[in-house]
Amino acid sequence: MRVFISTSLAMFSKKYFEEFTVNDIRHTAGRTITETDIVIHAGQSGDFFPHHMDEEWCKTQPFKKRIAHGTLIFTIAIGLTAGLVNDVSMTYGYDRIRFIQPVFIGDTISTSIRIKDKKDHKKPEFGLVTELVEVFNQQKELVMICEHILLVSKKRV
Repeated sequence: MRVFISTSLAMFSKKYFEEFTVNDIRHTAGRTITETDIVIHAGQSGDFFPHHMDEEWCKTQPFKKRIAHGTLIFTIAIGLTAGLVNDVSMTYGYDRIRFIQPVFIGDTISTSIRIKDKKDHKKPEFGLVTELVEVFNQQKELVMICEHILLVSKKRV
């Protein structure tokens, strides 16, 4: 198993389907979730549910404070992975997204990406690579998980 660390500055590379190794792992830098993130996301998504916006109401709820939108955490977590840009792949989709526990204002999240699977695509010039994306808070607690499926070019023979 190889482990890679990516920084916040994008690095461009060409990594063909044949060059992916199952169980390779890379980790991202962290990103702190702010109240501004939540307010902007609410405005962009139209999700003004009190769980995200109403501090006083949240005090009456089990978590006692505002929680970040799951879609915000998904967006930031995937954005963190963009420190590595593969010129010969593109997102095919996301599966099995789960929000394991809440993320609060002031929490810092980081993402771990492990190559889970690879298989041929119906178009012979491509393969599908599945990444297991795990998002952790600053206490190393799992807060979100999903599978990211990439459509990746095969080497020309």
